Amino acid sequence: MNRTRRFTLTAMLGAIAAGIGSKAFAQRHGHGPMDPADLDRHVERMLKHLYVEIDATDEQKQRLEPIVKQAAKDLQPIRQNLHAARRQAMEILSQDKVDVAALESLRQQQIKFADDASRTLTRALVDAADVLNPAQRKQLAAHFARRRGRWGHA
Repeated sequence: MNRTRRFTLTAMLGAIAAGIGSKAFAQRHGHGPMDPADLDRHVERMLKHLYVEIDATDEQKQRLEPIVKQAAKDLQPIRQNLHAARRQAMEILSQDKVDVAALESLRQQQIKFADDASRTLTRALVDAADVLNPAQRKQLAAHFARRRGRWGHA
């Protein structure tokens, strides 16, 4: 895989994780995870911005939407499991004696959740990359590189 394609896939991975993950799966003001209808609306808004940025054709829009929506749907329970694991870790650490075996088990579960999320995102990125032409992938990478700079990341 050439450098441009790797960079583009990496940028898209970060974009999907940030765009979908930060809003769609976050616990919102203590009201729990986003319901499926809200998730769909969030993904549709995100996609509308994406389509403008990369000048997507109607055919590309029709092909990209199910890819991104399925990834968001697949990631939702993974994100919820990660939140539950974080709470469980805090419970373990707040005990008088820390259960090292329980923490290790929890660590292994978190690695599995992260691997599942990475696999889901990678599958979606490969599918999306096949829909976009090289110029669009470069536009997308540049867009997310600019956003990353606004978010204060190097």
